[in-house]
Amino acid sequence: MDGLFASNRRRILTGIAAMALGASGFAAARADDTTPLRLGVLTDMSSLYADVTGPGSVAAAKMAVEDFLAGPHKMKRPIEVISGDHQNKADLGANLAREWIDRNNVEAIIDVPNSSVALAVRNLVQQNNKVLLVSGASSSDLTGKACSPNLVHWSYDTYALSNGTARAVVASGGKSWFTLTADYAFGHAMEAEVKNVVQKMGGTVVGGVRTPINSQDFSSFLLQAQGSKAQVIGLINAGGDTINSIKQSVEFGIPQGGQRVVATVLYLSDVHSLGLKVAQGLQFTEAFYWDLNDGTREWAKRFAPRNNNRYPTAMQAGVYGATLHYLKAVDALGAASDGKAVVQEMKKLPTDDPLFGKGTVRADGRKLHNMYLFEVKKPEESKYPWDYYKLIKTIPPSEAWRPLEEGGCDFLKS
Repeated sequence: MDGLFASNRRRILTGIAAMALGASGFAAARADDTTPLRLGVLTDMSSLYADVTGPGSVAAAKMAVEDFLAGPHKMKRPIEVISGDHQNKADLGANLAREWIDRNNVEAIIDVPNSSVALAVRNLVQQNNKVLLVSGASSSDLTGKACSPNLVHWSYDTYALSNGTARAVVASGGKSWFTLTADYAFGHAMEAEVKNVVQKMGGTVVGGVRTPINSQDFSSFLLQAQGSKAQVIGLINAGGDTINSIKQSVEFGIPQGGQRVVATVLYLSDVHSLGLKVAQGLQFTEAFYWDLNDGTREWAKRFAPRNNNRYPTAMQAGVYGATLHYLKAVDALGAASDGKAVVQEMKKLPTDDPLFGKGTVRADGRKLHNMYLFEVKKPEESKYPWDYYKLIKTIPPSEAWRPLEEGGCDFLKS
């Protein structure tokens, strides 16, 4: 009798446990339908990249959510976009990301201008199996030696920027270079890429100097560049640093003296701040321009009123494209909790949006699309507001991006 009683008791307890498990699973499913899917835009709201990313990146992410919800989808969960200012500090960026993941249930972190911040956040995201959608940071290490199965790198990178611009400049006769390099991860990566391209094409880098980020005074650095007699002064910086160094180079008469000032990174907001009289003739490589086609124009005109009537940069466009594709992958997968699985789904699904067109996400997380060589228009060539660029060359993905086998991405080896 004792054995029979024990056996029946085990069956009853097993049945109760199964019912409890089923109930908890049902409750979890209902919670998943009602708990918001939270996306965190981690960006620069107050410093040298605020115009390039900042509030505009937050607006772009919200537009992606709205456009996703307006289309065909299965997702029942509400979607929320939150934002934070990392102030270009890697420790602060990592702390914000940790708080979002631990306390706010953020599933994806988006934008992250400043490569040092992005590299710090990348580690945290991978450890917690979330998703990192990089649009603002440019170091090609993010799909190379610092790649991650939880990361997608969208808009551009140092390889594509240096490959497009340096090739064009050397091919047009700019053989000797002096570099002014922002002294952090982005600058170091870009400097190495530029030197590689210049030397491969038969040019030389005769000297260079590292400059602190967010500098107001570039006079001593520019005087060194001027004294080098190099044909080309390569500005390996971005945002406010690019604006200040270009303005001061004109004040010192460097372009007037015959040396060519080249911005390896230039954004629409930079040209707007500089004005066409100062910026005219600058050539640079970019992933997006609002006036490329009907799709980009229509989106930009929707975006501008949400961004203080400022037109979108490539990084803000990248936030939109990456967020939209992420949501499509979550919808196809039916869940957002496994970040690695979501990124894998993003790689399976072809990309398609009005800003970058059709494309793919490569195995190392690199988003593949055309890059473009642009030249800033002369003042008399501009016909309407924000009409700043003329297209010199379209660079197809096969030429724009570093070959997969040259990146050294570790997780692909396993």
